[in-house]
Amino acid sequence: MSSLAVQKSDVVKMRLLPGKANPAPPVGSILGARGLNIMNFCKAFNDETKDFDMKDLPRIVYIYVNKKDKTFTFKVCAQPTSSDLIKNSIAIKSGSKEPGKLIVSTITKSKLEEIAKIKMVDMNASSIESAVRSLSGTARSIGISVVN
Repeated sequence: MSSLAVQKSDVVKMRLLPGKANPAPPVGSILGARGLNIMNFCKAFNDETKDFDMKDLPRIVYIYVNKKDKTFTFKVCAQPTSSDLIKNSIAIKSGSKEPGKLIVSTITKSKLEEIAKIKMVDMNASSIESAVRSLSGTARSIGISVVN
């Protein structure tokens, strides 16, 4: 049995703006419930992300909490979420309230290719084409039509 299987830990996934973590909810309530020092997390996160590009778009953060000694490590995705990159590229604030029924905007495949080149570092796609297909699905799921 590996040592990883024996170690007790939690994985917490959050969307946070780079350099903007603070002890208010959701950070405080989620991490405080796990017994972590919230200010230590906020300081470490803000220090690591202070120089990120596109500061106005949130990143996915995976926080690994050791239940035994209440310590943490975290991984921040290099790029903003796919849906935020898509919405930002076509200058809309939010997606459709009824995806699949109500289309709020359109995006071109060439624009999705540009986004795919940016987002590839965080994706499990093996090629630009597969990344574009994935981003097309994300666009449709938030009510954005993909056109050639």
